[in-house]
Amino acid sequence: MSRLDTAAVLAPLPVTTLVTTDLIGVTRGRSFPSDELPHYVTAGCGWVPANSALTPQDIIASTNPWGAYGDLRLVPDLSSRVTVNNGPDAQAPALDFIHCDIRETDGRPWGACPRTLLQDEVERYRADLGLQVFAAFEHEFNLVATPAQPDRLAFSLQAQRQQAGFAGWLLSALRAGGVEPEMFLPEYGKQQYEITCRPTLGVAAADRAVNVREITREIARQMGLDVSFAPKTSEHAVCNGVHLHLSLQDLSADPVLHDAASSNGLSSLGQHWAAGVLHYLPALCALTAPTPVSYERLQPHHWSASYACLGQRNREAALRICPTVSLGGKPLANQYNLEFRAMDASASPHLAMAALLIAGRLGIQQRLALNAVTDEIPDELDETQRRARGIIALPTTLAEALDCLRHSGALLETLPGPLVETYFALKAQELALTQALSPAERCEHYARIY
Repeated sequence: MSRLDTAAVLAPLPVTTLVTTDLIGVTRGRSFPSDELPHYVTAGCGWVPANSALTPQDIIASTNPWGAYGDLRLVPDLSSRVTVNNGPDAQAPALDFIHCDIRETDGRPWGACPRTLLQDEVERYRADLGLQVFAAFEHEFNLVATPAQPDRLAFSLQAQRQQAGFAGWLLSALRAGGVEPEMFLPEYGKQQYEITCRPTLGVAAADRAVNVREITREIARQMGLDVSFAPKTSEHAVCNGVHLHLSLQDLSADPVLHDAASSNGLSSLGQHWAAGVLHYLPALCALTAPTPVSYERLQPHHWSASYACLGQRNREAALRICPTVSLGGKPLANQYNLEFRAMDASASPHLAMAALLIAGRLGIQQRLALNAVTDEIPDELDETQRRARGIIALPTTLAEALDCLRHSGALLETLPGPLVETYFALKAQELALTQALSPAERCEHYARIY
């Protein structure tokens, strides 16, 4: 009998990927046969420091601090594994990935890992403040079918039904991936949709944000749809935002942001936390709105944010007290959360969430006073009125936001030096690579990336 006769019939092996979501919010990693996972549990797989200096244009920043030197490890957090076994394409391989922390080859944390930064900050809340973080990300995105589908009215049942098949598969896949999806809805923009998920504790909230993006992309790919989470996909498109909902609990899981006796329901601790976020918000924008096209969105009358202020019924406020309901008898304090609106999906969820928590913690520790509160549209106030309320304008360009970060004092000092150096290097390269693009070209460019 020939060797050909005895050869086993080949079949594709299940593949698992160890991933890190980097400083620009792109999920990267290395794959291996799933049955070999035990070999990677302890020491992970190899990684390269300069990978963290990749720009959205897929060019390693020329001034990055790593060059060709160094070796790292992607060490998996097995509790974060996501497995989605099937989808609309029955022949598609399973989506199977595990979030990792980037470590030195001897196991020490690596200073430029955004997930480690978030873990450390969550632990600092627990150890120093006796608090735990409960959070969820909302995402808006655009779907494009070929051939093009007719535009439907905003929020309409027709718009929902147009993508009902996609919605059903997406919600199923998100549930299978442990994301706990809540709502899928057509939004105001053409072919624009939003997906929300339930909140969870700590680092898992940022992991879920990544999972939402990657599972959405996978279901769209299987259905022949193009999806983009970019802040603005064309010059005249409605913008896509990411809203981070966050509440704080004590170590017994009791909410601490709410105080029924205060004028807006926000406790004194919550006021200090919000004051910290607003104080450092111009600098935070460099991390939460981190691309040139982000500033097409952070403009007045875009229902996003253009000024650093806290609002209650105001979607033009950068930080909003979310409404509570008395229907159903759920305690108000358990519903009470703050919504951060100056963010989009070109941001790293782990880095953005960590920076926001750092700013809030500094506000608590420095006992900053909360002054910038208004339910008026900030742009409709004159400069004297805004100054009296402590409302300051947000940066109008990425370059301006980066300059605010450079001069942010305590915020910058709290961020790891290697991460900061890498981030400034790649963003300088990104600005140089995109400076000649027109507004329309810039939107289209980032729509393809994110």
